[in-house]
Amino acid sequence: MDIFKNRLFTKLFLATFGSQMGSTIGNMAFAFYLLDHFSKKPYYATIAELMYSFPTLLVFYLVGVLADRFDRKKIAVNSDWIRAVLTACLFIAISFHGLFSVFLILFARSAVSKFFAPAEMSILQGVLDKDQYMKASGLNQAVMGLFMLFGVGLGAISYHYLGITGSVVIDGVSFIFSAILIRSCQIPQEVRTPNGRTRMKEINFRNVLSDFKDGFKYIFHFKLLKSIIYGFLVFGLINGGFAVMPIFTMKYKLAPSNYEEYASFFSIFLGIGYIIGSSIGNKLIQQFKAYRVIIGGVLLSGILSFVLGTLLNVWIYFGFVFLMGIILAPVNIAISGWMNELVNPKFMGRVSGWIDPLMMAAHSFSLGVIAIIFPAFVSVESIYYVIGILLIGVGLYYFMILPKLAHENIQINIEKETTLSE
Repeated sequence: MDIFKNRLFTKLFLATFGSQMGSTIGNMAFAFYLLDHFSKKPYYATIAELMYSFPTLLVFYLVGVLADRFDRKKIAVNSDWIRAVLTACLFIAISFHGLFSVFLILFARSAVSKFFAPAEMSILQGVLDKDQYMKASGLNQAVMGLFMLFGVGLGAISYHYLGITGSVVIDGVSFIFSAILIRSCQIPQEVRTPNGRTRMKEINFRNVLSDFKDGFKYIFHFKLLKSIIYGFLVFGLINGGFAVMPIFTMKYKLAPSNYEEYASFFSIFLGIGYIIGSSIGNKLIQQFKAYRVIIGGVLLSGILSFVLGTLLNVWIYFGFVFLMGIILAPVNIAISGWMNELVNPKFMGRVSGWIDPLMMAAHSFSLGVIAIIFPAFVSVESIYYVIGILLIGVGLYYFMILPKLAHENIQINIEKETTLSE
């Protein structure tokens, strides 16, 4: 692909891929380790999952602000170095069976990782041409599909042959690999610090809060961007449902006697669908426009969710999961690529810093509601129907709002370019 002719993008892509690969292997191996050594305490695996997600609530107001105020390259590199050091500490803690220390280190490492994504996303926006945003987003979706497809297997193989310590070493080396690659990138200063240089002593709670509010105001007054982000709240609710529905569907409906084995097929079929959908996503967007792909994909996903709730054959179910992956990948490509086109580079960190906590809060709320109402008050089918209603609701909302706002945004950009040329 011609996008790999951009050496900066190639290095950043390889750094992110390597880091994600190491983290996937390490996290999955650690899950197997907990289940293997503490089989009578399965809640340890749940605690570990909380250590990965809960830090978002503590640092979300900082990550975007720092990505817009400080050197984005240094933030990304230092995030990798710190995680590498913490992974070395994790290796020691596991060796001495200090489980409490292990959870604390996982918490700290996850908190540091939250600073990486907004900085890396902002750098990518700056080093790519506008016509490359969708291609980059498509590659990211393809990588996501690969990790869905092979993540559990890679973690299992690593844990089986290298043990938990060997898997943690791979995790740590991946951060070092990422840090070295990003450090070698010659990124333009205007991309690294689009708002100018900021000294650490200039950052205090009042300034952070002010910048955070500025990010909210930027989103709130940008009608098109605000409308897209409204959808992320609902997507968070849906993600929460789909986080547990594969297991519930297999255990309580389609394959109760072999639910563990069949539940793993969900990510495999979805991952294959994501890879295929990623390969056709850019062509669909070029032909039909990003907002049409988003609207059509969300509506079709809602219909498929209803269908999934009615199926009684497990292999037909996986066939529709495969179709869901093909449909969702172009939607994610369109949303991610379009946001890169829309957002002012000076605000990219703060905008991306808002998305993760919004989705995670909705995700957690969804899981909490399901934990309370299922299976005492609702059936498996009912949850699929609710997810379908939410998706169709978002699709109809986007159908009414996005075409008009997209057209208005094009007109505003044309007027700006005309004014500048004069």
